[in-house]
Amino acid sequence: MFGWLGRGVVRHPWWTIGAWLVAAAVLVVFAPKLTTKSDQQAFLPKKYESVAASNLAEKAFPSGDQKVDREMVVVKRSDGGTLSAADQQKIGQAAKAIQAKAIPNVQMAATSPQTLSQNHKVQLIVVGLPSGFDTKTQKKNEDAIKQVRAVTADQLKGSGLAYGVAGNFASSVDNEKSSQRTLALIGLATVVLIIALILIIFRSPIAALLPIIVIVLVSQVANAVTAFVGKAFDLSFDDSFSTIIVVVLYGIGTDYILFLLFRYRERLRAGEDKKTAMITSVERVGEAIASAAGAVIAAFIVLVLASFKAFGALGPELAIAVAVMFITALTLVPAIVSLLGRFVFWPSKAWKKEPKPGLWVKIGNGVGRRPAVAALASGLVLVALAAGALAFKADYDFQAGSPQNTESAKAMKDLQASLPSGLTSPTEVYVQGSGALDKSAVQKLQQTLATAKGVGQVAPAQYSPDQSVAKITVVLKLNPSSNEAISLVKGPFRDLAHQNAPPSTKVLVGGMTAAYADINEVNNRDLSVIIPVAVLLIGIILALLLRALVAPIYLVIAVLLGFTATLGATVALFQGVEGKEGLMFQLPIILYLFVLAIGTDYNILMIARLREESREGHDPRRAAALGIQHAGPTVAAAGVILAGTFAALTLSPQSMLAEIGFGVAIGILLSAFVMSALFVPSITALMGHKAWWPGHGDATRKGNQPPAAEPYDLVDRPV
Repeated sequence: MFGWLGRGVVRHPWWTIGAWLVAAAVLVVFAPKLTTKSDQQAFLPKKYESVAASNLAEKAFPSGDQKVDREMVVVKRSDGGTLSAADQQKIGQAAKAIQAKAIPNVQMAATSPQTLSQNHKVQLIVVGLPSGFDTKTQKKNEDAIKQVRAVTADQLKGSGLAYGVAGNFASSVDNEKSSQRTLALIGLATVVLIIALILIIFRSPIAALLPIIVIVLVSQVANAVTAFVGKAFDLSFDDSFSTIIVVVLYGIGTDYILFLLFRYRERLRAGEDKKTAMITSVERVGEAIASAAGAVIAAFIVLVLASFKAFGALGPELAIAVAVMFITALTLVPAIVSLLGRFVFWPSKAWKKEPKPGLWVKIGNGVGRRPAVAALASGLVLVALAAGALAFKADYDFQAGSPQNTESAKAMKDLQASLPSGLTSPTEVYVQGSGALDKSAVQKLQQTLATAKGVGQVAPAQYSPDQSVAKITVVLKLNPSSNEAISLVKGPFRDLAHQNAPPSTKVLVGGMTAAYADINEVNNRDLSVIIPVAVLLIGIILALLLRALVAPIYLVIAVLLGFTATLGATVALFQGVEGKEGLMFQLPIILYLFVLAIGTDYNILMIARLREESREGHDPRRAAALGIQHAGPTVAAAGVILAGTFAALTLSPQSMLAEIGFGVAIGILLSAFVMSALFVPSITALMGHKAWWPGHGDATRKGNQPPAAEPYDLVDRPV
């Protein structure tokens, strides 16, 4: 099949390029707008309590007051002293001025005795904005924050008072420029890294620029196809993952192009003409690329089983990007390279020379001689790192993961030092009855909640117009995004609220902390479902590729071990060395996506080469040595480039991206240099012919004679 595809593309390169460009233009021009969201609760299934509470609030309080984001103007004295009565009066006047300004989207601006700290160091002006993270609402809210700051600055000028605005949208405003600079830096670092490394490998600017040009085109097509699929299946995508999509395309796209270029250079060295060399390359590498892409796509598609729909939408989005890149790698890229021929490596002439025996020959020979030692050593490294995964803790505090030198971050610290941290995102307890509620019973529940562990303040109940629903606003002493607050709301607080529900009523606990508690439960469920299904699908793809059952089993075990080792290494750095309380809750799923899925690429490329060497008639140990010698440089180059593209994310001041960048980078390096280069070849050498049971994948091809035994320090074929 891949030989037929290679012949068709190489013999008709201009038709292939033209067809690809026309299809790309049609898709990009006619693609609908991509629908995105950033509200984490919007991705939760309706059955969860926080979502049910939100839905009840929308029906019971149609004015929309329940869907308000509380931004806090935190006011204190510039000299750090206590606020006098005159200061408090000035703060009240500032609140009235904000309200009187009629700033678009500002629903209220008020201060009260409850917003004055007991030590009189801080007083708050609570500014209500519509909650929601769609692009239109977010832009209007951010503009409102800027105007609130301007009005407050004008009102407090010369008063001896200092202020800062804290909250979700204030943080977005403060981090906007930083995020834009970071994204630009990450993009530049990724491109520079790819070009620099390919220049080092091939010493050709043409080979270095080829992946960049192709991937820029592919990203546009992938976005268009994603938009069509999103509209057809009513999917919304989380725009916080947009950076990751781009990095994945650059990483995987460069991998697939490298797989082709390495084999193309090998065939040219063997004396084949430029067209025959590309046909052979597509035929030999095409199956490995197809299987690798299939494994990645399958792992991504499995995310549709996720209950947390942010990941459910991310899976298809990534799968589409990989599918478009796969098709491009076996059609557009071979067509372009077949036209360029040897010029793709210009001006270097190094491609003509057979390399001297180097590092990969030594590694291959070492594994071939002592496969048991290599398997034990590489296995121990993975197991030791995997042990760290047991200490993983989830973190939901996005604000703590942002830069701490901004106005909003400093204002939040001032607030938390003097007032209950939960003021920014109160927990909401809804009491629903079949008719008008007994207010004395609701008040009794309110008093019970006020005495609960971790509760700082409880506001008087608000009632719906028909008096059938009451909302009790509870302010926690804890940071509402902390693990302690989430554990409190998820367990003791919810239990207390449910157990003390007034007779014939239903109590629902909502709010951001409750939503994170439900997300925590959803994540645990998703990991327990997604990973086994993905492993099964990857195993099936490997079995089809290798026509064997034994090799896929230890390949899947290797990838699972690599995933766990990656999580353990990330925990060791951020929780151990840096002392963070936890890692972003999305991290295990992200590592699953890129280490479990993409790490399989390198195993597939290596095992395919091991099978090829066996078919040439080499015994299992010699096949392992030669497989490492020939596939090792390709895997290493691809791994370093892909790891480097993700490592660029560590430049971000946002801890979530930094954690993802480090985690995926270390996972890819483990996959390339430990699993694929050592663990898989050594196990395959130890298993021998049993690795290919019940098929005969290692059977010598017709016409190939088993070579005479050779010492391991010889190189019998060029890389």
